Amino acid sequence: NYYTPKLYTHFKAADAQQEHRNFEKQHRVFEDDINNIQSQIRELKLEINKLKQQTRKLNTNVKNLKNKNIHSILDLGCGTGALLKEIKELNIAEQLFGIDISPNMLEIAKNKLGNDATLILGDSERLPFEDSSFDAIVCNDSFHHYPQPDIVEKEVSRCLKQNGVFIIGDCWQPIGARQIMNYYMKHSNSGDVKIYSKKEMLLLLSKDFHEIEWKSFGTRSCLIIAYNN
Repeated sequence: NYYTPKLYTHFKAADAQQEHRNFEKQHRVFEDDINNIQSQIRELKLEINKLKQQTRKLNTNVKNLKNKNIHSILDLGCGTGALLKEIKELNIAEQLFGIDISPNMLEIAKNKLGNDATLILGDSERLPFEDSSFDAIVCNDSFHHYPQPDIVEKEVSRCLKQNGVFIIGDCWQPIGARQIMNYYMKHSNSGDVKIYSKKEMLLLLSKDFHEIEWKSFGTRSCLIIAYNN
């Protein structure tokens, strides 16, 4: 009521300019937040790739199966068939099987292995095999992808013969780094679910397995060997 029309117009213009400055400031903060998130996602992807590269070094441990009366092996989450190809070249078992949920990876595996292995499109939580089908089941660089590892563990135990061996090679990190990685995994679309601690893996496998051996390789990988009850 005390403003003249000219003064009122001046204050309205000043308010509009201030609102515009506030908007620009908020927009810059928002862009900075987006850039930080994108940077964190890129770092996460790089870290996951490093973990997977380290885990692949565990492939050589399948050599321990040679000359142990192993006739049939299942590669759980066989991917492109790299581990099965190595097992075939080492002449470890007569019957080789692989299962994976990705048809694209299985197609690469089929081209790589030909008739040397039976490859099946399927889910590790619902294995399409009869009870006591295998002498050994291997799972390399795949266990951290499973949303329900307790179901996978039960299925592996069911499909293994008594005293059959379950070998897991997977990524691992000490507690601080592991907690950070597991937090970021929840927000990634890479298919990674969780990196498990030694205690978690021993507790999970102790339900159906015995003589469980867990060992780490540096600060990025672990190997687990367990025998079916």
